[in-house]
Amino acid sequence: MITTKNTLLLALLAAVPVSYQAAAASLTVTAVNKLQIARPSETIELSAKQLAGLGGARLNTIHVKDASGKEVLCQAVDIDGDYKPDDIIFQADFAPGETKTFTISTGKKVEYKKEDFHAYGRFVRERFDDFAWENDRIAHRIYGKALETWEGEPLTSSAVDVWVKQVPYLVIDGWYMLDNYHQNHGEGADFYPAGTTRGDGGNGLWAADKLWVSKNFIDSHQLANGPIRVSFELTYPPFNVNGVKVTEVKRISLDAGQNLDHYQSFYKTESPAELTTGIGIRKVDVVQKDSDKDKGWLTTWEVLKQDKKDHSNLGCAIVVDPKLLVTTTEDKQNELVIARVPQDNTASYYAGFGWDHSGQFADYSAWKTYVDQFAQGLLSPIDVSVSAAAQ
Repeated sequence: MITTKNTLLLALLAAVPVSYQAAAASLTVTAVNKLQIARPSETIELSAKQLAGLGGARLNTIHVKDASGKEVLCQAVDIDGDYKPDDIIFQADFAPGETKTFTISTGKKVEYKKEDFHAYGRFVRERFDDFAWENDRIAHRIYGKALETWEGEPLTSSAVDVWVKQVPYLVIDGWYMLDNYHQNHGEGADFYPAGTTRGDGGNGLWAADKLWVSKNFIDSHQLANGPIRVSFELTYPPFNVNGVKVTEVKRISLDAGQNLDHYQSFYKTESPAELTTGIGIRKVDVVQKDSDKDKGWLTTWEVLKQDKKDHSNLGCAIVVDPKLLVTTTEDKQNELVIARVPQDNTASYYAGFGWDHSGQFADYSAWKTYVDQFAQGLLSPIDVSVSAAAQ
């Protein structure tokens, strides 16, 4: 017998939209490499909106499996700085023209093991406010405010420094702990004197045929810290750009398996102004260099003179949206890529390096090929679609 109370309950349930009656048990992600080149360690990023079919599950409970049913390492990341995850990311290797499928579901909170981490970074107060970061292929640091007034070796610079690695595991903490990272003990070293140059991918604003740069960063904020992506923001003090006061927050992200970081400079000006960025690589006396305006890249290849024992070589690169590229040029300290900054006053570009003793790049030709294919990938990202899994 159906009572009046039960009849009312059934009527209320019938009025609820179907999408709210039951969340999907799983979703299918289809990822397509449209290029006829191999693409290792491609990061696939899914927003909370794309995952809404799972009923609003917390992103740190999302699990990913490949077509064989094997669990794939994934990471929930914060992209807006509010300490709450907005996306999930995971990685896959793609053969030329390959399509892959993955199953997304919810479960227990994802727990990581130490060996899962292939990207990491931190604020290093004990070394005059460095911010250092790395993945399984490269490492960097940027200088903080305390270094400007260090009595031992003061330095005012917003350059990006290079730490070459020849091991896939994380080294930053160990190198700082032992304080011997200017010599190679089998893991790599700091052979790169960035100084007051732009180092490897530091930038500024280009005006009146001159590069205007900030001082050392004054604040930092971590957004993501592995196992797949390290991402953080650095705040710089206001600086003069041809008579206009400008402030900058720089966001830096590096994914596992990649040799190029993603840089975003968020600028604010005291008065309206059209901005142009200049992105640099430290200039040396003897260097090979090439550029491709159609794909937006500049590459260099230099001898690391500070590596007195092994005489190794370093390749650096900058990649920008070719639609924004103005020109390549140089000043007294840097090879430069000049690019327009969009109306939102956010400069976005990629920069990084490769070391011939890492086992990744035998010579300059191999380095140029890597950068060229990386740029092709930016112009043709992995095509990703999400659908309800077949029952």
